[in-house]
Amino acid sequence: MTDFSSFVIFAGMRTGSNLLEATLNANGLACLGEAFNPYILGWPGHEEMYGMTLADRDADPLALWQRIVQSRGARKIRGFRYFHDHDPRLFDPLMDDPTCAKIVLTRNPADSWVSTQLAYATDQWKLNETETPIAARVDFDPIAFRENLAANQSFLERIHHALQVRGQTAFWLNYDDLRDAGVMTGLVHWLGRTDIAHVDPASDQVPQNPREMADKVNNFEAMQAEIVATDPFQLHRIPGFEPHRGPAVPSWLTCDAGQGLLFMPVKGGPTGRVTRWLRDLGAVDSGLTQNALRQWKRAHPGHRSLTVVRHPLPRAWDAFRSMLTGGNADLRDTLRRVHRVPLPDEAQLGALDDAAAQPLFLAWLDFLRRNLNGQTGIPTHPGWATQAEVVAGFARFAAPDMVVREAQMPDELGFLARSAGIDRDGPEPGGLPEVLDDGDLRRAAKAAYLRDYVAFGFSDRP
Repeated sequence: MTDFSSFVIFAGMRTGSNLLEATLNANGLACLGEAFNPYILGWPGHEEMYGMTLADRDADPLALWQRIVQSRGARKIRGFRYFHDHDPRLFDPLMDDPTCAKIVLTRNPADSWVSTQLAYATDQWKLNETETPIAARVDFDPIAFRENLAANQSFLERIHHALQVRGQTAFWLNYDDLRDAGVMTGLVHWLGRTDIAHVDPASDQVPQNPREMADKVNNFEAMQAEIVATDPFQLHRIPGFEPHRGPAVPSWLTCDAGQGLLFMPVKGGPTGRVTRWLRDLGAVDSGLTQNALRQWKRAHPGHRSLTVVRHPLPRAWDAFRSMLTGGNADLRDTLRRVHRVPLPDEAQLGALDDAAAQPLFLAWLDFLRRNLNGQTGIPTHPGWATQAEVVAGFARFAAPDMVVREAQMPDELGFLARSAGIDRDGPEPGGLPEVLDDGDLRRAAKAAYLRDYVAFGFSDRP
């Protein structure tokens, strides 16, 4: 078991963190409230902590954390509660320290949101057994609920990922665990206080709103409808098993015409047409490093950046024709033997016309669907990766100002060029092979590239 030197409780408003703090404080540990809340120092009205004021802490939050760590006794370690809107400068140092124990406390988001609204309405944030709860009802605000839900989900995802990449684990708690003596005993032992045989949950706080939800919310039916619409089980999420892609900066092109244009090509898109258009405008450079591109951006104030996406069906067709004619004999052999794509022998590939290639293309689209879903051992090539993932990879360095659809290049690239001081329409899109005007192909392309159809609003027919 790790010898912890401090702990942090990752939680949110009305998740039971006050009760958890009280339990720990009564059992040989010390939780110092919301020590890094931007507006208070631990608790409301508290003006100093370990010789530091609120202003001192804001100037150097790591100094306060170090004082918390250094103040530990032989067995009594100290920690604090940390919410998603607390000082962001502390998050990474906390996660980087394996001797800081991570406790993650969650609660049903609807319960915590309504409880928070009731606390604001009644100004009753804690309740002991001698106090009388103030009965109240609140209106459910769907926009505020969505914003709160998104913020807390993002916070939990960030914690989860940070733990994974650092090879650490946390002690995960739900609101209902806080009154379970066995769970609390296990937590205290995990934090190093194995000398304490049994831990009773703190009894100086009682539930404030033990009523049914319908008795606490005025527009309860509207609340139910909104929660269904949020799709809590992500039934409408498009599965994504595709590996993340990097920005591929060396493939980007800069053009010095006007105030400058930066083109981020998507492999399989109309890169040749856009490149020729850029060369007609002015000097074009490529193969830049990230540092060189930053310098170009600084030297071209007012520059504009763009990428061009293509309808998935003709893009997959181009990837298919490239696979047939390129130096990919090993790939073609694997497609024949393993992935049920009935390609002819190598010597006969050159004789394939579009009509003969159509049924093979349908099998290729089925392979792409399985490949993008992580169901094949063949790496996803940039030329057939989803454009949504490619553009997301761009954004890991710089997001494009405009995502242009190939069919709208004349107008949309012209608009972007004029915004950079260049009076020129964009290039015309290319034509489509007649063989692609087929319902089975359209359905297969959509099955493989649903993520792109949704992300970029493509219609079924190119």
